[in-house]
Amino acid sequence: MRMFPYAHATHPQWQMAAALVLAQLRAQMALADYAANPTLALLYVTDHYAAHAKDILEHLSGELPLVTDWSGTVGVGIASNNVEYFDEPAMAVMLMDVPSDQYRVFSGVAPLGLGFEAHTALVHADGSTIELAELVREMAGRTSAGYLFGGLTSSRGDSVQFAIAADGNLRGHGSASGVFSGGLSGVAFSEEVALVSRVTQGCSPVSKARTVTDADHNVVVTLDGEPALDVMLRDLKISLDQPQEALEVVRATLVALAEPAQDMAPGMVRNTGNLGSEVTVRHIIGLDPGRRGIAVAEVVEPGAQLAFCKRNREAARADLVRICAEIREELEPQELGLELAVALQPDEAQAAPHPARRIAGAVYVSCSGRGGPHFGSASAEMQIVRRALGDVPLVGFFAAGEIAADHVYGYTGVLTVFTE
Repeated sequence: MRMFPYAHATHPQWQMAAALVLAQLRAQMALADYAANPTLALLYVTDHYAAHAKDILEHLSGELPLVTDWSGTVGVGIASNNVEYFDEPAMAVMLMDVPSDQYRVFSGVAPLGLGFEAHTALVHADGSTIELAELVREMAGRTSAGYLFGGLTSSRGDSVQFAIAADGNLRGHGSASGVFSGGLSGVAFSEEVALVSRVTQGCSPVSKARTVTDADHNVVVTLDGEPALDVMLRDLKISLDQPQEALEVVRATLVALAEPAQDMAPGMVRNTGNLGSEVTVRHIIGLDPGRRGIAVAEVVEPGAQLAFCKRNREAARADLVRICAEIREELEPQELGLELAVALQPDEAQAAPHPARRIAGAVYVSCSGRGGPHFGSASAEMQIVRRALGDVPLVGFFAAGEIAADHVYGYTGVLTVFTE
């Protein structure tokens, strides 16, 4: 297995950042452990560069002629191994060594054709797209695994996506040169492309899961047959007799929602205290004293499962370490050979991506409300990933919403690794 070359850089001028990225990529492609002839690239830029997206893509693709297919998007922040770039001009690139018959680049104007059997897909989406959640579910239904991973473009300016195929333009793009806005784009992968993906919620439940027994659109009226407002006040240990204190607690509380529990399926709150990956977390947006209900930022159906939860640094750290440990456990053999043992336990001077970890590359999409500041310091989130997963080629971005399976999440991180 050859690892995916990757690079990242920041500079006020995109040309200088591109030059730094290209130098890193070429240096890695000359090493024995890295892919020398990749054809697929992922490109993420911060919104400082969004206005120059077309020029950036044309320049990079011209300098890397062997790379015929490109995908990516813009974010208010981008990520790479051990580093995050927020509020500064930056770009990150990863060159993926995947056989050309095992993936397809797609977009809204050049959708995935019937001739390709998609197993999974990396998806970039414009959050302003009408009926986005339905489009995501439909796209997931077109994959044999029913699993998507990715996120929604986040930008204070142009919301652009990159999608270009081997012929220079995807069919239907015209003169767009692979840079466009709106809809969905990304890369579909066949079943031969092995990957492992996990979702980290970053929230911890502060109540048990209950069943929504009555709801009106986004207002939860009753939980387990009791008025929802009364249940919340009891779970959060607050009283409306002290309105200011109660308001502060409610503002810091979110609700975790899940489909009705199935027989033999794990509950939305696991025995380990974390939320399951099928859970979506939404804000509490109001109270309904007349009906003793609570309003949430999601249409809720009777029968759904609901638990109150809080976002905090400790919960986010613990859950991020958990998913990295799960991925490592899935990839590591029962018995470690000497090479793998050495690769997994290097000192800081020797730390570097190593093929013995069985990870060719990784993509991490995190909520724009997370990142270093939520974890305590600049780049802290990616530093946690590095310490828990090890040094691996990694790129990603901070999104306005995260995509995993057939859901659009909030406040989560989606970590996907490509392996042998």
